[in-house]
Amino acid sequence: MRYFIELSYNGTNYCGWQIQPSEMSIQQKIEETISTILRTKTPIVGCGRTDSGVHASQYFLHFEHSAPLPDNFMNRANKILPGDIAFYQLQKVSDGAHTRFDASRRAYQYHISFRKDPFQQQTIYYFPQWEKLDIDKMQEAASLLRAYSAFYTFCKSNTEVKTMNCDLMDSHWEIHADGNGLTYHIAANRFLRGMVRLIVGMCLNVGMGKLNIDTVRQALDAQERLTKSLSAPPHGLFLTEVEYPVQGSVLSNE
Repeated sequence: MRYFIELSYNGTNYCGWQIQPSEMSIQQKIEETISTILRTKTPIVGCGRTDSGVHASQYFLHFEHSAPLPDNFMNRANKILPGDIAFYQLQKVSDGAHTRFDASRRAYQYHISFRKDPFQQQTIYYFPQWEKLDIDKMQEAASLLRAYSAFYTFCKSNTEVKTMNCDLMDSHWEIHADGNGLTYHIAANRFLRGMVRLIVGMCLNVGMGKLNIDTVRQALDAQERLTKSLSAPPHGLFLTEVEYPVQGSVLSNE
């Protein structure tokens, strides 16, 4: 039987989602927890691979188990898991359901603060040069991306993927109501490795006057990397929404 779990995590203390040989990953921590409860080694599959230090306010994984799960499975899991990983919802799904390949839309947010906050150092990027930012130009840069379907320009090197195409559904900046920060919103059917952080970095360079829109447009037209590229720090980035074709963001129990 196959099960989906909806969860969230703070990625600060991990090397990313995927299991690594010498560092603790979120995937490893969860596999150890589920395997302990079920008393058998239980591999899990996640809906995507977040980098070291990146967070997820909504994430899905799936796993298989040959017998019914214990009635108190979720409570036991949350007691064993560290405080920076939380399980929310468990669903039995069809055998072919896949958290990664079946996802039709993923959304990310990148949070920038104009005010230093000692309580948000791990989850928001403090940008002290904010007064130099031209937010209108940043918005123009973000909107420009909607005209394209291929994003080699914003893909980390040494990435082995079959296509650079992404169906971009949203790309815009939101100014916080209190005027003390910005949030970048982006949604697509899929993302390339490092894509969101490189886009945020591009927008910041445009806003600072270090890069102009025409240069970005030319790079996208030619599918070339920018000579002045910037990858924003990981701790401001959140995976915020994963949608599946059945019943919005959560698959049916049936």
